[in-house]
Amino acid sequence: VAVAIYLTLDTCSTAVDALLETRQYMYDGHKYVRVTISAPDVDADDVVVRRARRADLLAIVRIENASFPQPWPYDAFETFLGEPGFLVAVTDDDRIVGYVVADVTTTHGRSIGHIKDIAVHPACRGRGVGSRLLTRSFVTLASHGADSVKLEVRKSNEDAKRLYREYGFESLRRIRGYYDDDEDAIIMVRELE
Repeated sequence: VAVAIYLTLDTCSTAVDALLETRQYMYDGHKYVRVTISAPDVDADDVVVRRARRADLLAIVRIENASFPQPWPYDAFETFLGEPGFLVAVTDDDRIVGYVVADVTTTHGRSIGHIKDIAVHPACRGRGVGSRLLTRSFVTLASHGADSVKLEVRKSNEDAKRLYREYGFESLRRIRGYYDDDEDAIIMVRELE
């Protein structure tokens, strides 16, 4: 799977280094670069889940932008660096194919894990990568004292809700107009063992 993106050279100078293939073009007096981003052919067995590093952030932001209509900015991910629940799924050749951002907070004397963001590269979905990330985040959250975990999901995101139900999440309530585009969120909760 490959996606071609055309950018003016002045808008992509720092990102081009990390991409697989680039070609320069002239059109209407402007220099453009054609960037082809290939996604690895992976299964969950081919990935390792580890803590996120600063060097991973550009790949994480690319996956975020390809996954959500209202993506988190780079700075938001940067604030979670060093958190035990900020994890990435990495292939043998060190390509990031997914991530999860989670933390533990204490509310009313109870430690609750919160999965704030999770995504898998569009070309790698349906292959167990999201399941590996969820499973590892449960272990990480439990080891940091969480006895349950919650998350928010768009009411319209049936694939995500189905995955979360498979992992024991139950719908708790709906928050009207949670997202900037006024879509409702479903709060889902799961007990940790």
